[in-house]
Amino acid sequence: MDRLTNAIRPYPWGSRTALPELMGTAPTGEPQAELWMGAHPGAPSTVDRGHGPQPLNALIDADPEGELGSAAASRFGSALPFLLKLLAAGEPLSLQVHPDLARARSGFAAEEARGVPLDAFNRNYKDANHKPELICALGAFDGLCGFRRPEQTALLLEALAVPGLMPLVQVLRAKPAAQALQEVLTTVLSTDPETTATTVRQTTEALERAAKAVEAGDTTDSALAALSTSILSSLGSYASIGHFYPEDAGTIAALLLNHIRLAPGEALFLGAGVPHAYLSGLGVEILANSDNVLRCGLTSKHVDIPELLQVVDFSPLDPDILRPVPLPDADGEELYEAPIDEFRLSRFTLGGTAPQNRRVSGATPQILLSTEGTTVLTDADGTSITLHPGESAFVPAGGPDLRIGSAVADTRSTVFRATVSV
Repeated sequence: MDRLTNAIRPYPWGSRTALPELMGTAPTGEPQAELWMGAHPGAPSTVDRGHGPQPLNALIDADPEGELGSAAASRFGSALPFLLKLLAAGEPLSLQVHPDLARARSGFAAEEARGVPLDAFNRNYKDANHKPELICALGAFDGLCGFRRPEQTALLLEALAVPGLMPLVQVLRAKPAAQALQEVLTTVLSTDPETTATTVRQTTEALERAAKAVEAGDTTDSALAALSTSILSSLGSYASIGHFYPEDAGTIAALLLNHIRLAPGEALFLGAGVPHAYLSGLGVEILANSDNVLRCGLTSKHVDIPELLQVVDFSPLDPDILRPVPLPDADGEELYEAPIDEFRLSRFTLGGTAPQNRRVSGATPQILLSTEGTTVLTDADGTSITLHPGESAFVPAGGPDLRIGSAVADTRSTVFRATVSV
């Protein structure tokens, strides 16, 4: 086992308090957006095996089979195929999609052939890998995920009664779902900035008025009364996006998407092509080891509309909220099921009304992350590591099973396990 030393990424959208509160550290006054755990070359974790701190990616690259096991090394090569994060959103992240594996490979090869530098502003593909991801909420967590059904979005836009939105209503009602959504998103992202800014301002004001009416129990307006309960409860969240991005076309594009609110312990899997954005909250995120993002808005970064439209899945989606499923023949391990080989996220609950100790398989490479209580990891030799919330350990593949236990009797601890599905 190796205790990990991890980097915090200070992205502007990060919360200034969520990670310090979890980890029991003093706020710096600056955003603390993501704590990275893994071997991504952008910010690899470090371990100390008696020779000073070393990047985890360098150790794995030097001995892929020894660190990852033969099955994972054969399948994924000399890289840990996942990245684990604690994500703390204080403001909305960019509205984005991720490519599938074929598109990532072809896009990366094309940009390499054109000689586009990896750090260029207009670079779309930073690597040749896809980027499926899963987010598990540690508290209330808000986000956007997938296109809402066009007929429902038409009702929402009509209720807002903003002149710039009315042409979109007609398209949403007149054409097949995927065609309508593609045409509307293209129109929203292609409208001139001055017109967009006016429409965003008017839309934000209309959302605020509607949200206040709903909060006061006043839904006598027939257009407002026609909206579903889920849309009515989301009006304030859509309005808040406009305050963070008052001239951004992504504020309008966001209205096309489902608003989701995860309770603690609930999760969401995001596959290729699904437009999404995290709005606020703290969660455990796991993703394939890639940095490929195509943005629709809510950002000052590059938006490549033609490439984006090739990647987006325009099918309406009813988001599937995941809850942990107990694994048979496993000692209390609960799995968040996802259709992906590169990562596998599960959870152990210790102490309180649960058993004080659990057994963890040592067959695959894994990262164990504490998010609650104080946990002790013990290997077959009796060596132990104590983890407090926000602390983590890397366990190479192929060793004997480990024991994890709550360090304080009758006190609840929670540990997330990130590994591979091979």
